Amino acid sequence: MICLVLTGTTIEENLDLIHRNSEYIELVELRMDLLNDGEKKKAASFPDLTDVPVILTCRRKSDGGAFEDSEKRRMALLERALDGNFAYVDIEEDIKRSVILQKAQQKNIKIIRSFHDFNGIPTDLYHQISRLSSKGQIPKIAVTPNSVLDVIQLFRIEKELSHITGKIIVGMGPYGVPTRILYKRLGSMLTFTSENEIAPGQISAKTMHDVYRAHLVNDRTHIYGIIGNPVLHTRSPYIQNPGFAEIKFNAIYVPFQVDSVRSFFVLAEMLPLYGFSVTVPHKQAVLPYLGKITREVKQIGSCNTVVRAKNLWMGTNTDYYGFITALIPRIQDKSIRSALVVGAGGAARSVVWALRNYGCKVVIINRDVKKAKNLADETMSAYDKLENASLYQSVDLVVQTTPAGMRSCGSFDPIPSFTFSERHHVYELIYDPKYTPMLERARTSGSRLYFGIDMLISQGRLQFENFTGYHYPKRLQIDLALEEN
Repeated sequence: MICLVLTGTTIEENLDLIHRNSEYIELVELRMDLLNDGEKKKAASFPDLTDVPVILTCRRKSDGGAFEDSEKRRMALLERALDGNFAYVDIEEDIKRSVILQKAQQKNIKIIRSFHDFNGIPTDLYHQISRLSSKGQIPKIAVTPNSVLDVIQLFRIEKELSHITGKIIVGMGPYGVPTRILYKRLGSMLTFTSENEIAPGQISAKTMHDVYRAHLVNDRTHIYGIIGNPVLHTRSPYIQNPGFAEIKFNAIYVPFQVDSVRSFFVLAEMLPLYGFSVTVPHKQAVLPYLGKITREVKQIGSCNTVVRAKNLWMGTNTDYYGFITALIPRIQDKSIRSALVVGAGGAARSVVWALRNYGCKVVIINRDVKKAKNLADETMSAYDKLENASLYQSVDLVVQTTPAGMRSCGSFDPIPSFTFSERHHVYELIYDPKYTPMLERARTSGSRLYFGIDMLISQGRLQFENFTGYHYPKRLQIDLALEEN
């Protein structure tokens, strides 16, 4: 079930939230702790105002809620609210004997016993779940994975505790996002969504339902993903998942924040994954784990697409073609003969090799000059320090390949000393925001612009072919809904 957490401060606001999300959800959670004081008294009447089942919750501040009054008053509010026809009531695991538990049992309201850890995962996680379920109540564990190894521990819950059929497992924070989307693979009976992320890592009900189609995941669903760090900004799920739906392919594409590539390959075998995209900073780190690579990967030394091929992983690089496709006409008409490439990481490797293979002269500038020199030596290019960008005003093309300017990394201009003009072609690989500070300067100067979103879509279509063996549906319009700034 997809559950919408109601974050309104009034009953009316919450009813409006249900109305806006009704086609995406199967139940809701009324957060009484978020209601205004006067509205809390009306909570008992709420279930009769809506057609969906309602979970009653009044969360303490120590458990991530907003209730700061006395525990005696909180218990009294919950007891009064239970006069209503709620389907579930959420009570923290440390509440022992109380009138609330008795009243819920008398009214056949199902009891959820919840445990929260906003810092990590307890060492006795499986024991905690077993303990909470021992009295026939629904155990809810909301914990915070801080690594891929922690995520593996959460995905093992279904196998280790398959005898507990009614349970709620939530991984909070960036590492926990795939556990929210793939909640059925954890054996969780529901996943929580909200319009304004009331808990770390929550996504909207519309995205959960329409983009990920998480409610349709079953044992036969093929799991694909994208790995990076950070990775939650990615728009790739908005390319791959609609493509899967269009060709009626039972598959899902999920973002995985990854701190250790080695650990991720363990998770990939366990789930299992059938393929995944690779973004910063793992495009080179995945290479030792691949049993087969394409010619482009061998030349570039960077991989952005991994697919399962029989008993091994095969690496390909769709960045190469996704990047160069838009430039080929300008290279052929001699408008672009030289380029300044900002950065020397995995994305830069694809860019430099593509430009060199099409006969362009390239200068690589990077904060770490040693990395720039290594890439320049491999590709027969020139190199320099990042701060010397202004010395290369004569180039035809400027390509920005670093995270500088990305919304999640703090927007700033990596080459503020470079002066753009109408004669320049400027290619920004970042796609969120559409106009980074550097690209905004180039637009103001009249430069011809090339957007990272176009490269993302182009290489994403190629990845789709690698994943499925089918061409990306031509009639499908890709809407990534990006903000301009």
